[in-house]
This record gives sequence, structure tokens and C-alpha cells, in this order.
Amino acid sequence: MKILAQTQRLILREIACEDENDLFEMDADPEVHLFIENNPLKSMTEITKVIQMLKKQYEDNGIARWAVVDKSTNECIGWSGLKYFNQPLNNHNNFYELGYRFKKKHWGKGFATESSTAVLDYGFANLKVDKIFAMTDPRNVNSKKVLSKLGFDFRETFDYEGDPTDWFELKKTTWEVKKLDR
Repeated sequence: MKILAQTQRLILREIACEDENDLFEMDADPEVHLFIENNPLKSMTEITKVIQMLKKQYEDNGIARWAVVDKSTNECIGWSGLKYFNQPLNNHNNFYELGYRFKKKHWGKGFATESSTAVLDYGFANLKVDKIFAMTDPRNVNSKKVLSKLGFDFRETFDYEGDPTDWFELKKTTWEVKKLDR
């Protein structure tokens, strides 16, 4: 299994079929999906399709969301990573978007910030992009705190598939300055 990044507490690697039970536990939880279409998964078949979709993104784009594994327990606690958008969204095209999602029992432990830091390091160093974007529901205060800690700047609220969505941007130059502060 290909490990893409590591932090003090976490291993970030490609999502694999063996992650399906952990990912289903996460994505079947209504609280996890409260700010994400409010549509928790109802069957293992659905998570199998998600994993297949991610594997296709790895193939097509060289990147997708990564499994986040707790080094101390070897549990897949969620995912974090970049998604490549090659279709227009909010007046942007051909860009990378940071996303993360964790099992509820792992919320509030700093895993979103820690894993996203590794993902952003990888994105700016390996993908050679000048900007990375992020989106969140305007009511998702905790996600907005994570994005702020990472150095993202709020740009606007836009309509995404009929729902208001906050749009954030992180420039490579801002990230490099932020790294000096760590």
C-alpha cells in the first residue's frame, strides 16, 4: 500500500478496499453528514462505489482523498486529501480542493489540521500549484476554524447545487510563510 505522507500521529495513504468498514462507519453517521448533503450512506454497496470512484480519481488525476490512519491503533479514522476539479465550479476550472472527513469519535483531536497540513505540503511541493481551494457549509464552524488555522482566506459564499457554500483559498506564498511560523 502506497504511503503518501506521515505526521507524528498519522499515516496518509491511498484508500483501499480494506478501509470499507471504517469508511462506512464514518459515512453512515448522520452527524458526519450534517453539513455534507445530509445524506448518510445506508449500505456497504454505497461505500464500495465510493472507493471505486476514488481509485478512478487516483488513476485519472494522480490524486484523490487519502485514508488517514492512526499510527497508534492502525485504525482508518477518516480521510483527507485533494480532489482535482477539471470542470468549472465557482468560476474556477482545473484546480485542487482540500477536503477532510473523520469518524465522529475522532473529532476535536486535531486530526483534520494535522492531516491537512501534510496534504497541503504535498500539494504545493509535488503538484506545483499556486493555489488550493476549500469549500464548506457556512454553518460548519469547526471546519471553518480548521481552514483558518491552515491559513486559508475566506473569499465568498456561492451557490453549490442549490446550497450556500463558503469558498476559501490558500496561496502557496501564504502557505510558505505559515510554514515558517510552525
